[in-house]
Amino acid sequence: MSKYMINTWEPESSTFWSSGGSDTANRNLWISIPALALAFAVWMVWSVVVVNLPAIGFQYSTNQLFWLTALPGLSGATLRIFYSFMVPIFGGRKWTTISTASLLIPAIGIGFAVQDVTTGYPTMLILALLCGFGGGNFASSMANISFFYPKAKKGYALGMNAGLGNLGVSAVQFVVPLVITAGVFGSLGGESQNAVKAGVTTTMWLQNAGFIWVPFIVVSSLLAWFGMNDLASAKASFAEQAVIFKRKHNWLMCWLYTGTFGSFIGYSAGFPLLIKTQFPDVNPLQYAFLGPLVGALARVIGGIISDKLGGARVTLWTFAVMIGAVYGVITFLPQGGTGGSFTGFFWMFMLLFAGTGVGNASTFRMIPIIFLTERQRAAAGQPHAVQQQAIVDANKEGAAVLGFTSAIAAYGAFFIPKSYGTSIALTGGPDAALWGFIAFYVSCIAITWWCYARKNADMPC
Repeated sequence: MSKYMINTWEPESSTFWSSGGSDTANRNLWISIPALALAFAVWMVWSVVVVNLPAIGFQYSTNQLFWLTALPGLSGATLRIFYSFMVPIFGGRKWTTISTASLLIPAIGIGFAVQDVTTGYPTMLILALLCGFGGGNFASSMANISFFYPKAKKGYALGMNAGLGNLGVSAVQFVVPLVITAGVFGSLGGESQNAVKAGVTTTMWLQNAGFIWVPFIVVSSLLAWFGMNDLASAKASFAEQAVIFKRKHNWLMCWLYTGTFGSFIGYSAGFPLLIKTQFPDVNPLQYAFLGPLVGALARVIGGIISDKLGGARVTLWTFAVMIGAVYGVITFLPQGGTGGSFTGFFWMFMLLFAGTGVGNASTFRMIPIIFLTERQRAAAGQPHAVQQQAIVDANKEGAAVLGFTSAIAAYGAFFIPKSYGTSIALTGGPDAALWGFIAFYVSCIAITWWCYARKNADMPC
């Protein structure tokens, strides 16, 4: 048996938790967080790269640029479906190492591709799809961490892992504009490119957008291999986990988490290009990183608040705030290419990002509680061994649902940027897409209230 395998794990036991369980769980959490942040950085790197491609000579249409922004979301969401079930099959330590190391492929590929303006558009599309490796990691990372913590601390643990992990989105939109201005890797990093913006020629090393993450990915992979653990109690086959597809609450939470995380990652992917198309006099990269930063930090706070107030109540009010914020965005957009207020647009988006972050945490706090309550209700009055097995089964189901809902929600990274592009192409502006988002949030409020938040809800959480 591997020294990294833990055969007995009982986080609900206060004695076990205080006698070393907490330390082990926290060590795995703090190794998981930077690995997840790197995954988000690689997943979202195209949101920054596309803004700079025309400046160095790539001749792509606006719609083609939106496709490059959206495709990592499509592949990342699809990979999450498979990644959702990998931790119980392979083990958290092994899978975190493998999935983190896989980020080297798109990071190095982008670094070489952008150095040659004759690189074909199909090659760029393939690299955009490969960035989906980063998107897939979230599902397995969250499933893994959920096994380590007791019910009372799941909101905190999942909020920390996801919230600080989500900082990778903000990091890529803050770091890349800085590192592409210098030859960080010297002759090893390749020659600079001439970039023309507003008639001014500057020097750029766009390859650093990919290369800058390589050393960090290597270190993070090694930390995962030598510092994390596998849990014997988390082992399960795909067939055992597939029971979630029969669970009503799995599908309901997919809908709600699409409203929160799908919005966060979709707005993050599309924010720079949306600014560029609607406010062409504004440099989008000066502001784009702030939205994901606000959302990521709000997720940490949202996890703590949801542990105290209950996930359903927080989720309900979060969607109400998001509706108001989207309406505000629409109000401050230019109409017919004139008017509009970037200041108002920006602050409404900051409120929207904050809402998505809090909602991400509150919905993910709901999931483990829902499935634990269901299994405990079924085992009520049964022998102690049956009740203990119910907790183990609930943790496995809850972890699988955390991963699967994140997979469905991640399609927001594709649909939101693509909705902007389609709305602009058909109507001349993104307003139609934004009204569609409001309608979706209304449906989320209805589901949350009826199923989880009202006085006599079937599953109060």
